[in-house]
Amino acid sequence: MTGAPAPFLPGAVRPPVSVTAALTLLVCVPLGRYAAPHPPERTVAAPWAPPGGRHPLGTDVLGRDVLSRVLAGGTQLLTVSLLAALAAVVCGAGLGLAAGWSGDRAARTVRALCDLLLAVPALVLALVLATALPGATAVVVASVLAGAPLTARVVATQCAQLRDSGHVHAAVERGERTPAVLLHEVLPALRRLVAADAGLRLVTALQIAAALAVLGLGPQPPDPDWALMLSENLPGAALNPWALLAPAVPLASCAWAFAAAARTAARVPGEAA
Repeated sequence: MTGAPAPFLPGAVRPPVSVTAALTLLVCVPLGRYAAPHPPERTVAAPWAPPGGRHPLGTDVLGRDVLSRVLAGGTQLLTVSLLAALAAVVCGAGLGLAAGWSGDRAARTVRALCDLLLAVPALVLALVLATALPGATAVVVASVLAGAPLTARVVATQCAQLRDSGHVHAAVERGERTPAVLLHEVLPALRRLVAADAGLRLVTALQIAAALAVLGLGPQPPDPDWALMLSENLPGAALNPWALLAPAVPLASCAWAFAAAARTAARVPGEAA
């Protein structure tokens, strides 16, 4: 039998570029520390030395290798953002399912609670919380308070519509309990909506974590952190601009990839079986 082999297995679907980029970042960023050519906390040259020789991106404010700190600087930021996004989605989806299934009165109560929480900007919440809580905890709590209401409102609306669908009525007639109906009949129908919302919650958590780090309320020196590197190296931007640009690129790339993946999840109508 001749001919070029098929690039994909039968029935396989090529993942969208944005989803591939987001997954690649989620896998590669935590592994970056192991590829760093120098210990990220060690001074290896003069402060803000220009790129050259063993330091392709030069050095930072304390003479540490910029490339090493960039490779190691996304792990904590991404981990905290993922935990915060997961907490926001779980809380919001749970509240939305309960409100959408219970009826109009519960939905009105949830909407009122959500409106109250959304009246306070997310960054203001984070700043207030950071005065009493560790930076990572403040990011998680602020992300839940700012993101869960948005998730709850969307999920409640869709759940109320699905409550009258045929397969849900059939499950109820079979005698399935409400938690089982929500878990096995309603939630699977909302998986694309929840996946898209999770991407947006991740972007919000990433922004909150980065903002607190820039303001000095997140990771503390000498920890490598992309956002912390921005504030540390701003005074020396004229001496070695790569100390400022290098951490900004992966930080912006993560935000773009997660937002684009969320848009893709919301837009694509079909799913692989």
